[in-house]
Amino acid sequence: MTITATSAQERMTRAKEASRSVGLLDDGAKARALNAIADALDAATADVVAANADDLARGRDSGLSEGLLDRLRLDDARVHALASAVRDVALLPDPVGRVLDERTLANGVSLQKVSVPFGVVGSIYEARPNVTVDIAALALRSGNAVVLRGGTAAQSSNAALVAVMRAALESVGVDPEAIQTVDDFGRDGANALMQARGLVNVLVPRGSAQLIETVVTQSSVPVIETGAGVVHIVLDASAPLEWAEQIVVNAKAQRPSVCNAVETVLVVRDAADRLIPPVAAALESAGVTIHGDEAVRALVAGAVPATDDDWATEHMSLDLSMRVVDDLDEALAHIRRYSTHHTESIVTADEENAERFLAEVDSAVVMANASTRFTDGGEFGFGAEVGISTQKLHARGPMGLPELTSTKWLARGAGQIRA
Repeated sequence: MTITATSAQERMTRAKEASRSVGLLDDGAKARALNAIADALDAATADVVAANADDLARGRDSGLSEGLLDRLRLDDARVHALASAVRDVALLPDPVGRVLDERTLANGVSLQKVSVPFGVVGSIYEARPNVTVDIAALALRSGNAVVLRGGTAAQSSNAALVAVMRAALESVGVDPEAIQTVDDFGRDGANALMQARGLVNVLVPRGSAQLIETVVTQSSVPVIETGAGVVHIVLDASAPLEWAEQIVVNAKAQRPSVCNAVETVLVVRDAADRLIPPVAAALESAGVTIHGDEAVRALVAGAVPATDDDWATEHMSLDLSMRVVDDLDEALAHIRRYSTHHTESIVTADEENAERFLAEVDSAVVMANASTRFTDGGEFGFGAEVGISTQKLHARGPMGLPELTSTKWLARGAGQIRA
């Protein structure tokens, strides 16, 4: 369906108006809307992939990195996976109307605290057309309208996806103005979205550290901060070799361009001779370039020297920083200094060290003996995710449906007045 509004302000106003009817949809109506979107995505796969090919061609011409090109890419399988994720969201319990607290006052007034939609959810993100579908689906399932700014790199893909979703909503009698994009207004659209206090209730940025910092510092709309992923894995002195190899390779090489891919591996010195050569060999076999400190380079001939900047870098590529630390204390100190508070994991057979790591590391997701690639809304059973919050207010970690709701108190009386 064609978007007719001629300004970003008008589109956000329409989203706010649509949010009132969307917020009143019952469970079945919201599920039907999402299933219609999923069916429409499957039917329009060829059109979406063709639009994405235009974006990929422009991205290559403009020198977009391989990591960003991978995030940008949509093929038949990825479009069908998006449709499948939308169906999964449709099957999730309705997050709206949950009774979170209830009590009766001494004067007989009955109180209930219930979950309600935010109203309008905005998102600013880069080169991630999957986010266009994920956030729209989660917003609609939680009774919200959505305003999207997906960036120039994915503009053709996002336009195609938004058109498909809006037409699907219209086909089942849901106001299509509940899905809006301000992509075609460029930076002015992004600025309008950040200053849309009163029209947009919450804004979720996803992308580079620079983008997120810009949104956090310049937005007048309340922001749920999602963070860059300088993700760590610690190989403890007791780490089983098979676990260390499999977890590190999976966390780095399965999909290196995503925010839950490991960027730094810290190896406790007592395990360095035992673990580093085979783990490094497995990484190199997967195409990974290791940026190592002096101790690592003494054990790995192919490692390149690590710089101070490497420890704070989200490579988003087949590059990995590796350092030898004296003990778990030094590993924890390194993480405190360089972590972006996204995801950290330890590989260890020492239960006491595992529990200490889980307790002391201050990140949104902390793991023991598991790949950091599990930090994902789909893997956590959310169907999809809005993003991975690295802040501590309202939401932290992968954000699903409950994180797109607020609360209100309902009071039911029989003529009571306050004395």
